[in-house]
Amino acid sequence: MLFEMFSFVIEIVAGIFAGFLLLRFWMQALRIRPPSSLGQAIFQITDWLVKPIRRVVPGFLGLDWASLIAAFLVSFLSFILESLFSAQFNIALILLLSVARLLQWIIYGLMALLVFEAILSFVNPYAPLAPVIRALNQPLLAPLRRVIPLVGNIDFSPLVALIVLQLLSRLLISLVPRLYIYVM
Repeated sequence: MLFEMFSFVIEIVAGIFAGFLLLRFWMQALRIRPPSSLGQAIFQITDWLVKPIRRVVPGFLGLDWASLIAAFLVSFLSFILESLFSAQFNIALILLLSVARLLQWIIYGLMALLVFEAILSFVNPYAPLAPVIRALNQPLLAPLRRVIPLVGNIDFSPLVALIVLQLLSRLLISLVPRLYIYVM
């Protein structure tokens, strides 16, 4: 029971920190300037890890690869910490599971952005954060909006995007047990 609680805390802390790293990557990839307080908070929380990596891995193709690598390292280190207390320590399995967890975090992050946009559209569509969240969701929703028409002035593309992301998440979850079999 103590191991499960320790593992849960590691997963939560790592997931939140990786969420900031992935948000930093996504904002920089889309060249979005968030409100100054949010941007400063994200950069202050993540700079200690991203800046040293950036010295080794510079940006390429306009993307901040250091933030993405840092998110992977957080995933990898969380699995290392969890495996220290278990009987199994297989580095190949930990690498594969780290990639799977990173992909899961990306999917969850995109789903959270869609939910935030939906909530803001009902509560306060003119909130200072609303344009930033809309811009972050635009690459995901734009292709769907070309295909799915408005029905009664209601945009169902976020719902379709959530369903697609949920399907991807379930597919990824179904592949994880196969990783165990493949590596072991």
